[in-house]
Amino acid sequence: MSTVPPRVLYVTDLAYEAKGRRYCDEDIQLSSRLRRDFAVALCHPLDAEGLMGSFDAVVVRNSGPVLHYQEQYDAFRDRARAAGVRVYNPLTGRADMVGKRYLAELSAAGYPVIPTVDRAEDLGRLPQADTYVVKPMVGADSIGMEFVPGDRLADLALGDVLVQPLIPFRYEVSFYFVDRDFQYALYAPDPARRWELVPYEAGAADLEFARRFIDWNALEHGIQRVDACRAPDGELLLVELEDLNPYLSLESVDARTRETFAARMAASLHDLLR
Repeated sequence: MSTVPPRVLYVTDLAYEAKGRRYCDEDIQLSSRLRRDFAVALCHPLDAEGLMGSFDAVVVRNSGPVLHYQEQYDAFRDRARAAGVRVYNPLTGRADMVGKRYLAELSAAGYPVIPTVDRAEDLGRLPQADTYVVKPMVGADSIGMEFVPGDRLADLALGDVLVQPLIPFRYEVSFYFVDRDFQYALYAPDPARRWELVPYEAGAADLEFARRFIDWNALEHGIQRVDACRAPDGELLLVELEDLNPYLSLESVDARTRETFAARMAASLHDLLR
């Protein structure tokens, strides 16, 4: 007698355009692989609230920056919480899922983060720099980001923004996790071509760095991407912890790594549904 597989609503915007990447390819391939374990239906993020009640779990993947449909996302999140819908990633993330204020909080707590402040009275805590980066508290894909000369720093009207010194980093590197298990790492050797990623051999110190933020976020299930930069002195500094809908750059890893990742994600979803 056959068993009906769990029903998964896979939320993605297949038409979303991102510089240097095709999000739709990743979701087409990953959702197809998940059909070995689940009955999978794809839907646009604007349709998720109305459809989610018919499924055992909702997987939020490459759904684009939430700020483009903030009201609808808030309604989806509130209804999912009220109804006890299983959402993957769970809606308890403390990082990008709720905005970027956590960067200032982690910086103040002494974590290895690009120095970050969100209050005018804390600007003096930032190191001296020729240029500073001003980022919206709620943002994605560099939307709304500004570069401000150091001599204009005191003129900033802080509110819903963060301020960081512009770091002349050597390269950016990302560490990808399912639950609390490391899967692979990718980096951009050329900072000017940040979307051209190649595999990165993560050492013990690298993984210790990345796991500090995974442990801090305390998500029992889900996919997280720890984005970091290698500072001129060799130290890794957190750029962001993406815990809502991180792009996985699966096209930049080999077939075996893709399969290992998809299998681990499927196992994680099964755990969530138990």
